Amino acid sequence: MSRGADPARRAGVQLMAKPTGASCNLACEYCFFRSKTELYPGSSFRMSDDVLEAYTRQYLAQAGPKAVFLWQGGEPTLAGLGFYRRALALQRRFRRPHQVVHNSLQTNGVLLDDAWCAFLRDEEFLVGISLDGPANCHDRYRRDKAGHGTFSKVMRGIALLARHRVEFNVLATVNAANQERPLEVYRFLRDEAGARFLQFIPVVERTAFGDVSSRSVAPIAWGHFLIAIFDEWLRRDVGRVSVQIFEAALAAQIGAPSPVCTFAATCGHALVLEHGGDVFMCDHFVDAQHRLGNLLVTPLADLAASADLAGFGLDKRDALPPKCRACDVRAACQGECPKNRFVTAPEGGAPLNYLCEGYGAFFRHVEAPMRRLATLLQPPPAGAKVGVNAPCPCGSGLKFKRCHGARSENFSGAGWGLAIGR
Repeated sequence: MSRGADPARRAGVQLMAKPTGASCNLACEYCFFRSKTELYPGSSFRMSDDVLEAYTRQYLAQAGPKAVFLWQGGEPTLAGLGFYRRALALQRRFRRPHQVVHNSLQTNGVLLDDAWCAFLRDEEFLVGISLDGPANCHDRYRRDKAGHGTFSKVMRGIALLARHRVEFNVLATVNAANQERPLEVYRFLRDEAGARFLQFIPVVERTAFGDVSSRSVAPIAWGHFLIAIFDEWLRRDVGRVSVQIFEAALAAQIGAPSPVCTFAATCGHALVLEHGGDVFMCDHFVDAQHRLGNLLVTPLADLAASADLAGFGLDKRDALPPKCRACDVRAACQGECPKNRFVTAPEGGAPLNYLCEGYGAFFRHVEAPMRRLATLLQPPPAGAKVGVNAPCPCGSGLKFKRCHGARSENFSGAGWGLAIGR
């Protein structure tokens, strides 16, 4: 593909909307988005009806048969139930015949109540909840503006979601407070929070001096954290718990697109809509340099097809350092997110990813079992029997049909691409 090629002009563009901008009712210490309020001094940080209507109309016009509205923040529940009722009314108004529309909401869960949960259930929202593990992990950095821990309020929100039968997943950051406690975190999220869809996000904070903050996860600790959870998952949770990075590793084995942008070869596939209509290239690059324009002025389809976005997307691939290009796990990692590429490479040139050591350890550890899982998931040749008699990749020594295959009759690697998360 040439430098001027246009990866953004495709069947549709994914857009993450922030109806309240960066405003939030919490003051999480590691929040990378809170400082974005400085981009809009004096703003009320509420999406107007004009922006909401333009967004809905333009997004549905360029979306395919299935359109997903992603609502994030800051804290998107601050927009209030009335805002989302108007949003769904506009979706019904502008959707094309036979176009299926879904909604996802990423929240800290603190403001959820029975009215919210009844609405989310009735409108079939997928809800993402931010929870970093048990109280002694979660409350270390996820505090309210008075400095109090938020664990009990988040767990109350999860209980309400469960009571109202709202589908939810959990997003957990991995940081200095919980990096050495992978199984405690995983088992808590699985058993106590009842999560069946999990995302683990590494906290990597740059300081003014060019190093990382004390809250940041250590590179090798990140790898060991994922490995410990993978081994537990492989022993007992294949087919019943979905972990996004494990899906990404399996996707790499079968040559499928990555379910998460950080492991895709190029960027520019997930845009961000700010509350006032400004569109940015990525959630981690909401700044003047990466602003594409405003959809009240320039149609969303034109913003998504811009040469600037195409260049941004290709930079991820083209700026890989020699070490990455020659790496045995490049197909799975792809140099991860460009925001984490700031470590000076020994050979000079483009910087390496801060988390390189951890990702290398993890992807090498899972390669063999993922290869076996991929083989089990491949359709058999015509006339051949499905490999249910193959050894289970968990290493139990049992046949797949007697082990993990028996636990999930419909296990197929489904659950790809949790729509929520940052």
